[in-house]
Amino acid sequence: MTDTKATPQKDKPWLFRTYAGHSTARASNALYRNNLSKGQTGLSVAFDLPTQTGYDSDHELSKGEVGKVGVPVSHLGDMRLLFDAIPLEQMNTSMTINATAPWLLALYIAVAEEQGADVSKLSGTVQNDLIKEYLSRGTYICPPEPSMRMITDVAAYTREHLPKWNPMNVCSYHLQEAGATPQQELAFALATACAVLDDLKTKVPAEHFPQMVGRISFFVNAGIRFVTEMCKMRAFVDLWDEICRDRYGIDDPKYRRFRYGVQVNSLGLTEQQPENNVYRILIEALAVTLSKKARCRALQLPAWNEALGLPRPWDQQWSLRLQQVLAYETDLLEYDDLFDNNPAIDRKVAELAQGAREELARIDEMGGAVKAIEYMKSRLVEANAERIAGIETGETVVVGVNKFTTTEPSPLTTGEDAIMVSDPEAEADQIGRLNDWRATRDEAAVKAALADLRAAARDGRNVMAPSIAAAKAGATTGEWGETVRAAFGLYRGPTGVARAPSNRTEGLEDVREAVDAVSTKLGRKLKFVVGKPGLDGHSNGAEQIAARARDCGMEIAYEGIRLTPAEIVAAVRDEDAHVVGLSILSGSHMPLMADLMAQLRAEGLAHVPVIVGGIIPEDDAARLRAMGVAQVYTPKDFKLNQIMMDIVALVDQTPVAAE
Repeated sequence: MTDTKATPQKDKPWLFRTYAGHSTARASNALYRNNLSKGQTGLSVAFDLPTQTGYDSDHELSKGEVGKVGVPVSHLGDMRLLFDAIPLEQMNTSMTINATAPWLLALYIAVAEEQGADVSKLSGTVQNDLIKEYLSRGTYICPPEPSMRMITDVAAYTREHLPKWNPMNVCSYHLQEAGATPQQELAFALATACAVLDDLKTKVPAEHFPQMVGRISFFVNAGIRFVTEMCKMRAFVDLWDEICRDRYGIDDPKYRRFRYGVQVNSLGLTEQQPENNVYRILIEALAVTLSKKARCRALQLPAWNEALGLPRPWDQQWSLRLQQVLAYETDLLEYDDLFDNNPAIDRKVAELAQGAREELARIDEMGGAVKAIEYMKSRLVEANAERIAGIETGETVVVGVNKFTTTEPSPLTTGEDAIMVSDPEAEADQIGRLNDWRATRDEAAVKAALADLRAAARDGRNVMAPSIAAAKAGATTGEWGETVRAAFGLYRGPTGVARAPSNRTEGLEDVREAVDAVSTKLGRKLKFVVGKPGLDGHSNGAEQIAARARDCGMEIAYEGIRLTPAEIVAAVRDEDAHVVGLSILSGSHMPLMADLMAQLRAEGLAHVPVIVGGIIPEDDAARLRAMGVAQVYTPKDFKLNQIMMDIVALVDQTPVAAE
């Protein structure tokens, strides 16, 4: 074993971040300034779904989504307000933005220039990883090829104008949230990085390419199996060095350094006994801080109650304090790597790296990550099905969920203010200011700027400069999005369900018999329409419900993501559905379901039972049932076979089934 002596000089801590943003730019600005005053050392901006998917706050698809999962930014005025009194030249800002990354970076640059900042000194990151959006999160706009072009347009622009900026944050975080194994997380993320670098190589001078390789950063996930997760990070370090050296010929070690930030796992946060999530978050933080060789550069931690609803400022402060205790009170930063030459660690790292290499080879054979999206999606759905089956059977223990489930009432979750809810007036306020913005801008200048952006998209010019010009002219997020949609086309990604047969059939026999019985009664196979209303692209739950229902013998119509209530109603009618299941994780369940239920009644389809799943507080669940929703499921409802039996019972009890 290596002598783990204290280092002569204590290491600097990682950047402390909190992923934050909600309601309005003004409210989020107050939150950021408050967090910075508490010792946070970097900003991590969460944008709402309309902003992420290129729609204005008053678009039909934006209804109910404005300010829910992040801050709405519709134009330069919003961005100006978001960073009011925050000097951007001195700040390290991470923006979790992908499809609209060129646009949000353009707005950020425009605000920095208004502040008098030297743009070349701006430091931070745009996530700008569209491949993981096709695989797990769903906030893409355009098809993969033009999306890749915009990723590398951003990178090429920052090389020339923002040399301290990370133009892409390869995001494996959501791959693990979608069920990826450690080997898949390694392979799919590295394949994404290779696809970007292969394209970027054609856009920057050869002498600058090594520096651009050095600007690529990663954003990863750390799960509860913290030894495996720590070994995964060491494998990432080794594999990235290997790829940079052997595939791209990068000789300088400083450009081969694996640089990454972390949000520890939210998938494992439990609705049951949520106080246990504090321990989970700490253990997961250790996975990415204990090993000096593979220590993160920035860390953001979820709040203990995110499986219940929006965290309050106090909840976010609690997560920040955890980081500060770890960095400043312990002696973690005083030692060399604790795990070098540990045979158990070396074996696990080698195992993970080899599995990733084999997966990378398969992706390369398919033509790279852009061509292999459907394959990777199906692998994730299959892996997630295995994960859920393990929890259902008890093979995978989750404390408080499938073992040690008795509990005392929690004082942390009682009282009216235990869970923060978004401001119901925020959407109206945002739309009002958007209309005011449109009314006072120079329309001719906006049209000219958007025309130039459209021309650049079509003739191959870098889209960043015309995006910045459009931002300064007063164009909106929706107008930018509509321009690139018109130039590059729309895209509907693969669901992964059709190509992911279940390998776990325990307990399905009784469900299959029940499905067969009610199908016989109906005179045809039970038809189940599954979909996701609104802009929420987190499709993992819907995919697992659809896959399990298919394995139980139901006929499935999985309509995918980003659907209007009208489109869902049309699917129920056209498919002659017996039951409809909807997944909403963005917190927009009340307005979306009110609209949907009204449209079902108007179409004479009120008899079709509707079930809804998502992060839904009990008060909201009661309101949904009152408006006619038959069943409401939340993360605590992990037994999919029981949900299938509930669906069969619902159909069997409907007037249609009885005829």
